[in-house]
Amino acid sequence: MIDLHIRPAAADEAKTILAFWKEAAEGTSITDDVDGVARLITRDPEALILAESEGRVVGSVIAGYDGWRCSLYRLAVLPSHRRQGISTALLEAAEKRFLAVGGRRGDAMVLEANERAQHAWAAAGYHREDHWRRWVKPFV
Repeated sequence: MIDLHIRPAAADEAKTILAFWKEAAEGTSITDDVDGVARLITRDPEALILAESEGRVVGSVIAGYDGWRCSLYRLAVLPSHRRQGISTALLEAAEKRFLAVGGRRGDAMVLEANERAQHAWAAAGYHREDHWRRWVKPFV
């Protein structure tokens, strides 16, 4: 078992987090820049949860709550640290956060082509809802 510390991200870690996502996360987002990450942390300091081992970021999850929905994004673990309970610890922290603010259900964004992630979410007790589709419109 590795020594793991779960904590919220700090705004000055945006560059570190972006570099971590390039290595550990699947896909990219329109908000994958220093301003986007810093804005998230500034608006909701508890939303971006990191797993750290030996001073290095090894996992992340965004647990956003807008007063209505509990949204989960960017569950990612370094390839060298997978299958060690890190995503479980991150999701436990996210779910604890949601329960504390009165959240009732977590919704996760998972890429269709990312079968590994789909298995991980299913193992954590989440299920796919095929009757919904995501609709998006970039503003920039």
